Amino acid sequence: MTTVRNTPPFRADHVGSFLRPRALLDARDQFAKGTIDAAALRRVEDAAIRDVVKFQEDLGLRGITDGEFRRTYFHVDFLTQLEGVETKGGIAISFHSNAGNVDFAPPVMQVTRKVRHAKPIQRRDFEFLRSLVTRTPKVTIPSPTMLHFRGGRGAISQAAYPVLDDFFEDIAQAYRDEIADLAAAGCTYLQLDDTNLAYLCDTKMREGAKARGDDPDELPRRYAKLINAAISARPASMAVCVHLCRGNFKSAWAAEGGYEPVAEVLFNELAVDGYFLEYDDARSGDFAPLRHVPKGKTVVLGLVSTKLDRMETKDDLMHRIDLAAKYMPIEQMAISPQCGFSSTVHGNDIAVATQAAKLTLCIETARAVWGAV
Repeated sequence: MTTVRNTPPFRADHVGSFLRPRALLDARDQFAKGTIDAAALRRVEDAAIRDVVKFQEDLGLRGITDGEFRRTYFHVDFLTQLEGVETKGGIAISFHSNAGNVDFAPPVMQVTRKVRHAKPIQRRDFEFLRSLVTRTPKVTIPSPTMLHFRGGRGAISQAAYPVLDDFFEDIAQAYRDEIADLAAAGCTYLQLDDTNLAYLCDTKMREGAKARGDDPDELPRRYAKLINAAISARPASMAVCVHLCRGNFKSAWAAEGGYEPVAEVLFNELAVDGYFLEYDDARSGDFAPLRHVPKGKTVVLGLVSTKLDRMETKDDLMHRIDLAAKYMPIEQMAISPQCGFSSTVHGNDIAVATQAAKLTLCIETARAVWGAV
C-alpha cells in the first residue's frame, strides 16, 4: 500500500518536544541566576534549535518542530503570555511510573482579570523555525481547556467573570487572534496539546471534577465547543490536530483509562483534522473507541513509548496497527511516539540515542505499512 499524505498529520509524525541538550540546560540555569541575559539565552536556544531541526530532517521526518526548546512547561510558558493569566504557587500532583510515584507541583494558573491576546506569542519563534526547515514547520501550543480544568471555577476571578460563558468566549477570541497571527506568518500545521480530555477518561480525575462542581460527562462537550471556537477562523491551508496526554513528567504519568468516556464527542464534535492518541501501554485501554472515528479524520497512533528506554519492535507495532484497523480504516491512520520526549524542561528518563531510534522505528514502520512517510 502506498498512500502518501501531502498534508499533516504525516504517516510518521511526532508530538513535538525533545530532550534538551546540556548546553541549553546550563544556559537556562545561568539565566535564572542572572549571569547571562535574555539575548544570550536566546542565542543558545537558537543554536540548539538549529541542531534539533537538522536531527529531525536527517531522520526523514516531514513535520518539524523547534523541540519546545524555549519552554520550561509545555503549557505555562504560553498561557501566561495571555493578559489576565498569572501563576500562583503550585498544587502537588501524584505522577506514577514503573519506578514508583513522583510528586510534582507545577505552577498553578489563575485567571485574575479579563483574558486578552495582548501580543503575538509564537510568531517570532515560528518565523525562526520556518527559516531553518526544508519541510513543514509545526507549532505546538497548549489547548485552551488548560485554563479551566485543573482549577475549575475556583481558579477564575468571579469579579472578572461573574458569567463563566464570557470567560470561555474571551479565551476563544484570544486563541483566534494568536492563530490568525500564526497564519499570517505562514503556519500550516498547528497542534493543540490537551491533557484534560484524556484526564476525563480517568475515574479519579472524573471524581475530582465532580468535587469542583463540574459534570465530567458534560465537560467534553463544553471543551469541544471551546476548541472549535478557538480554531473557527483558521484558514483552510492550516491543519489542526489535538494531542491527548495523560501527563508526562520524568517518565511518569498522572492519569489512566481508555478513551470510551470521551470518544464520541472527541471524534465527532471536535472540528480538528487529526488526533495524536497515546496507545503505548494498557493505561490507554483498547482500540474499540476508534469505531467512532468518521471519514476524513486521521488518528496518529502513539504506539511507541517516550517514557521507557526499552525499544519496541516493528513487528509488534504492525500487529498493533492491524488490531486498530478492526475499528477504523488503516488509510486514516498514522504512527508516532505516544507523547513528547520532554513535555517539561526536565525530560523523560530515556537516552538521546534511544530518542532517535524510536523515531526511526516509527518511520520504518510507516514505510512498511503505508509505503511512505
